[in-house]
Amino acid sequence: MNYGYINKFTVQTGKRDELVKLLLQAAETLQSNKDCVQYLVGKASEPGTIYVTEIWVSKETHDASLELPEVKTIIAQAMPLIADVSNIAEQQIAGGKYSD
Repeated sequence: MNYGYINKFTVQTGKRDELVKLLLQAAETLQSNKDCVQYLVGKASEPGTIYVTEIWVSKETHDASLELPEVKTIIAQAMPLIADVSNIAEQQIAGGKYSD
């Protein structure tokens, strides 16, 4: 069963587009990672809010991805843009429509 993770990012004033760009760079680095099933970046209706929805083969593969040098670099660049991060949900994906 795949592992799902949803984060809510509240960004510093006026920095949402910059953070979206960085998160999309993270998604690009994950394109060749077979353990990452889905990595979606979405702008919420609130101007300072972004949601990232991820599906991984397992929690362990998600956690390991945070240790990749290119991901660490993006995280370091993103941190000054972020006012708050909330882990909305961790899930065991039962099924549905997504590419596996």
